[in-house]
Amino acid sequence: MNRRNFVTVSAVTLAGAGAIIYLPWKFRHHGNGQSGQNKWTFGFSQVTTLEPWRVQFNKDMKAEAAKHPEVTLIVTDGEDRTEKQVADVENLIRQEVSVLLISPKESAGLTGVVDKAVDAGIPVIVLDRAVNTSRYTEFVGGDNVLIGKTAGDFAVTALGGAGKAKGNVVEIWGGLGAQPAHDRHDGFHSATDKESGLVYLLNQQSADWKQSQAYDIMATALRNHPKIDLVFGHNDPMAYGAYLAAKDANRHKEMLFLGIDALPEEGIRWVANGELAATVSYPTPGAEGFRQALRLMHGEHIDKKITLGTTLVTKANAAELLKANGLAA
Repeated sequence: MNRRNFVTVSAVTLAGAGAIIYLPWKFRHHGNGQSGQNKWTFGFSQVTTLEPWRVQFNKDMKAEAAKHPEVTLIVTDGEDRTEKQVADVENLIRQEVSVLLISPKESAGLTGVVDKAVDAGIPVIVLDRAVNTSRYTEFVGGDNVLIGKTAGDFAVTALGGAGKAKGNVVEIWGGLGAQPAHDRHDGFHSATDKESGLVYLLNQQSADWKQSQAYDIMATALRNHPKIDLVFGHNDPMAYGAYLAAKDANRHKEMLFLGIDALPEEGIRWVANGELAATVSYPTPGAEGFRQALRLMHGEHIDKKITLGTTLVTKANAAELLKANGLAA
């Protein structure tokens, strides 16, 4: 499936609480020393290339890198396995990359190798998912608590409004070892737990961000629960997998489906088609992460944290957003 540029309304905002820092790294220069040619090598450790959002993530970074011939970009694929991603990062360290950019599969599992990169004198920019150390140079990603709360606010409104919301809710988690899943859960429940009329039917059922696994979880939920009013998937593919399971059971019209990501050809399209009731945009940090790495190489000041903007996508604005991304409504 052809995926074009991400939602154009997504903005980049500097985290107000983050102190501006400057790290006087001894940056490695590569190549023959000619101006504008192979001056730096950036290594990017991606957790997987199978998820649609990750595909867009890589495209965004590569598109930004194409503007800078002075940078060689190496992208590795962790194949959705922590041990493979650790090995990838260790290999990038051996190659003495100028900057390590990493989007970890798990926070704890990648912390040690991030420390190893820092010990080797390589600045590390963490993208999307955090690690359990503060030694990295910068974090770039969305505010998953805010994104989850935005989804929760929509759920409360859709199920009757503040103080009146009622219904049975199915929540399908992303990876239980990934901080974004916990943040999205916490944000969602910060809005929905105020409503005594809402009942949660599942307990930390993880589909590991995958549509097929969400389908299976939802199929089981449908067999066990005769009444489901809303399904919240921690990303759009999982929400859509739940929708497909409900459709196959001829129950999809009984409930609302809510996701996160808002890729134009997926989440926004599914909202425009009426398959998802809403999605919340989660812009990839690919382009911004590369730009921050380049700023670091030029000796510029960077923040410890950059937070990417978000927006709620519903039937009311889905068609407009599709057109803004060059797609027919």
